Amino acid sequence: MSRLRDAVEAVETIILGKPQQIRLSLACLFARGHLLIEDVPGVGKTTLAHALARVLGLEWKRVQFTSDLLPTDVIGVSVFDRVTQQFQFRQGPVFTQLLLADEINRASPKAQSALLEAMEERQVSVDGETHALPDPFFVVATQNPHEQIGTYGLPESQLDRFLMRVSLGYPDGGAERRLLLAAERHELLDAVPAVLTPDEVLAAQRAVRAIYVAAPLLDYVQALIARSRAELTLGLSPRAAQGLVRAAQAWALLHEERAVLPEHVQAVLPAVASHRLERRNGAQHSDGMRLAAELIAAVPVPV
Repeated sequence: MSRLRDAVEAVETIILGKPQQIRLSLACLFARGHLLIEDVPGVGKTTLAHALARVLGLEWKRVQFTSDLLPTDVIGVSVFDRVTQQFQFRQGPVFTQLLLADEINRASPKAQSALLEAMEERQVSVDGETHALPDPFFVVATQNPHEQIGTYGLPESQLDRFLMRVSLGYPDGGAERRLLLAAERHELLDAVPAVLTPDEVLAAQRAVRAIYVAAPLLDYVQALIARSRAELTLGLSPRAAQGLVRAAQAWALLHEERAVLPEHVQAVLPAVASHRLERRNGAQHSDGMRLAAELIAAVPVPV
């Protein structure tokens, strides 16, 4: 447990004044989920992704998503070898433990779709052959707000594969003053050590699944899910329900609890649900945080 606290503290030396977002991000990865970081440019989205990779001791690669990106630029391509007279598969950057998909919504839907199989099944299929991805495998994607020029909205099938969406927002005055006085972020990133190893990350994932979930707690989760489907055009999917339980278990682990409590579910629900919810009047995902808050307020907590 102390190692997990050390990991949190190490990321906090890079991302100032955002303890909630840091813990949510780590909970997402320990729950075997993929993370979407959405915000305006310049608030530290990419820096957070870099910090997570370094602190968790993972091999990582970055792909800058642009309008001309092709699926083969992410997955890889088969190339004919004249010596062997056979096609040889050359792995793309997706073959890593943590893939940073930077500005994912600046690529076309065709390029975005290259990640669908990888995120769901942790494998890719090329020319009829299946290639397994490393374990652990995470996608940490950043995206700019939809209203910005040159962005493509992520389809619901892609959004649903991200366990959590977090937003950093602008720093408060104290954190911004420390930011102005500190060294450049890339200099701090170069100096931050790996706190965990890939094996310890896998051990943390196993520990998450061992956190106890009582039947009344599952009743509470199902009530939240049912309420979202009854009142909203786009409610929470079965994948989201499973992810909510795993995320709550990871949150409990980070807070050194042996069982999931309703407040753990409530802590992670906005990040798990906000990018998946849509009102019947057509309000889009920008309204998701409010919808998640309304959902928490509407469903009674088990006693």
